[in-house]
Amino acid sequence: QVQLVESGGGLVQAGGSLRLSCAASGSTFSINFINWYRQAPGKQRDLVATISRAGNTNYVDSVKGRFTISRDNAKNTVYLQMNSLKPEDTAVYYCNARTTLGAGYWGQGTQVTVSS
Repeated sequence: QVQLVESGGGLVQAGGSLRLSCAASGSTFSINFINWYRQAPGKQRDLVATISRAGNTNYVDSVKGRFTISRDNAKNTVYLQMNSLKPEDTAVYYCNARTTLGAGYWGQGTQVTVSS
């Protein structure tokens, strides 16, 4: 079992920055990937960024150059640094962990609101 707790969301003006955190606990040794997803009202949940156990990262095109995913292994925490935020980045952001056995775990989500 893996538990995930997100934090760092809030209200920010367009062009501003936020840093989200995803703290993992439990069987963290089994985690293969940590992903950040987001879900805007009335829309599906979409993948935003991924970091692998090896440290490889991937981003959806709409956030490339603005968002950075990173991790602190000592703290079992993954971060999503979000710069140059736009109103269309407004969503609930979820942390997701995928284990080596293919199991998936979700955090409770954190709201990000970008005002124009």
